[in-house]
Amino acid sequence: MIGDGIGVGIVGLGGMGTLHARSVTELGAEVVAGADLVEAQRQRFADEFDARTYETHEGLVADDAVDAVIVTTPNRFHEPITVDALEGGRHVLVEKPLAHNLESAERIAAAAARSDAVCMVGFHNRHAASMAMFDEQHARGRFGKLTHIEANYVRRRGVPGPGSWFTDPELAGGGALLDIGVHALDLALYAMGFPEIAEVSGVTRTTFGDDEEYADPDGFGDNWDAESEAYDVDDSVSAFIRTTDGRTISLEAAWATNREESMDFRIRGTDGGAQFDIGDTSLEILETGTAGGDHYADVYLDGDESLTGYTAQDEQFLRAVASGTAPGTNTIEEALTVQRVIDAIYRSSELGRATQPAEPELEAEQRARID
Repeated sequence: MIGDGIGVGIVGLGGMGTLHARSVTELGAEVVAGADLVEAQRQRFADEFDARTYETHEGLVADDAVDAVIVTTPNRFHEPITVDALEGGRHVLVEKPLAHNLESAERIAAAAARSDAVCMVGFHNRHAASMAMFDEQHARGRFGKLTHIEANYVRRRGVPGPGSWFTDPELAGGGALLDIGVHALDLALYAMGFPEIAEVSGVTRTTFGDDEEYADPDGFGDNWDAESEAYDVDDSVSAFIRTTDGRTISLEAAWATNREESMDFRIRGTDGGAQFDIGDTSLEILETGTAGGDHYADVYLDGDESLTGYTAQDEQFLRAVASGTAPGTNTIEEALTVQRVIDAIYRSSELGRATQPAEPELEAEQRARID
């Protein structure tokens, strides 16, 4: 199997870390170590995977049996763990977003550039069946030139809950935009081939965090208590992105808002369109024709429901580790582009006007010397 002989260490042993551990095990890798501050998490992980556990990541990175590290901690800790792992010669898959802010993301990117190790970022929805089928049809030229993408990741009521790290700006860096909006934004930029961005306009909102009457029918955020917990992050965002060649992306993301939930992803092209739910296994292609009379031609493609984006992504990572070659997808450069657009959305909301993504630090320094 693809993961044979690869020892994997997981940092952050909650639900996401466990998901990755099970995934790489099914792909033939051995989960040899885990790290988490919470003793109960370490014990549960050790029992399930027969792995050594550490309270902090330093011991795991120093473990000679660890060839690759998967980072699933709160966003603020992505940088120290990823940088230490790369400097220790360990391959890294770090969950999205790359970091809690742009400056931290740039430092991770610099460390990855210095290292010979593989570094990937966990945007698993690129690997879902719906997107894989779109990629194949797009590569055949079926849609022509992509002109606009409507990207939605909206929950009607789904705030993780005050008191969790998701609603702590020091740990998360942001709210709904960095948590779930990042998935929709990455997928849109990926579908368009990561074009150069000309302008970003966005508004972020914090509406429900201090609402004592917040209704949570599905119990998404346990024990809601608006008075006793801090909540200072966005719970919804609307953004519009324009590329230098005139293409556009509209983004709607929310933990909570008064509209129906949606993970609808709609792609418009000059020759055809496509729509699907983010992370789903089916794809609808929208075309027209004239043969036999003017008509609509809608085609439905169904993928393998047993294959998940997480599995395909982890397989890509293990293949890159086994070969020692840089991955062709989920790259640090792509994740840094996503982070720059997110930063621009937050700045646009704060400034009350459109703005541009920040330039790479090195380019900015070079331009300053020229000027």
